[in-house]
Amino acid sequence: MEHLVRKAITGDDDAFLQLMQIHRDVLYKTAFIYLKNEHDVLEALQEVTFRAYTKRHQVKEPSFFQTWLVRILLNYCMDTLKKQGNLFSLNEDVEKEQQSSNQDLMLALRELPSAQRELIHLKYFNDLKVSEIARRLQIPEGTVKSRLHHTLKKIRVFMGERGGDV
Repeated sequence: MEHLVRKAITGDDDAFLQLMQIHRDVLYKTAFIYLKNEHDVLEALQEVTFRAYTKRHQVKEPSFFQTWLVRILLNYCMDTLKKQGNLFSLNEDVEKEQQSSNQDLMLALRELPSAQRELIHLKYFNDLKVSEIARRLQIPEGTVKSRLHHTLKKIRVFMGERGGDV
């Protein structure tokens, strides 16, 4: 895909249109998360396409083209939300969701036996590597990995999540 980006940067309109088509779904879903209605999302996609087209020569690293597009989109979404007066409510929603998730996680951690809770604290709160945890607890690294796996599985079940990392 980098060759397509390079062609688009140098002025190939067909390559640019192909790239926009490739990234359309990501841009659409991202815009919908912020703007929450079809009309605003479609307007955002149009504006992002225009801005990216006019500034495409500024892309320095072809491998970050999608990141560059998403950044343009997020800036547009934030500007739109500010104009609509909805940025404050968006921040409130995100804050409430984070607080709720944190509370659920703390409840899940409290339900764990102390040995499993200790593993989670060492790995995720103290940011220790598996090898460091194994040394500290004087157990094999494989045992640490296995216990972490089972503990994370318990947390996911408690929180009602199936799959994905905690």
